[in-house]
Amino acid sequence: MDPDDAFTAVSNSRRRRVILSASRSDGAVTAGDLAVEIAAIENLIDPSQVTSQQRTRVYVALIQGHLETLDDLGAVDYDDRAKRVAATDATEPLACQIRQMQTACYDPEGSSS
Repeated sequence: MDPDDAFTAVSNSRRRRVILSASRSDGAVTAGDLAVEIAAIENLIDPSQVTSQQRTRVYVALIQGHLETLDDLGAVDYDDRAKRVAATDATEPLACQIRQMQTACYDPEGSSS
């Protein structure tokens, strides 16, 4: 993958979460399931507690932009008709880089120094 495409793919937190989720999945995952997972993470709640409004907000953003962007870049395979996302050959290398960045930037104290 072209480095500029890789940076574009991982430049947004929701796109990073889609990549990570697709890399963990054995098959395709629905946009609805991704929306619930991402809404739970963003709201620091259990997925079972995600409200319809929280889910819809994320779902619309995914459908209207993020999933198509990731598909165009080759980071994931997005089936617009079925609203399903599957990993590509580029997904796991990107996910590995995201996990390395998260580990390198982890601050258990939550300090900004």
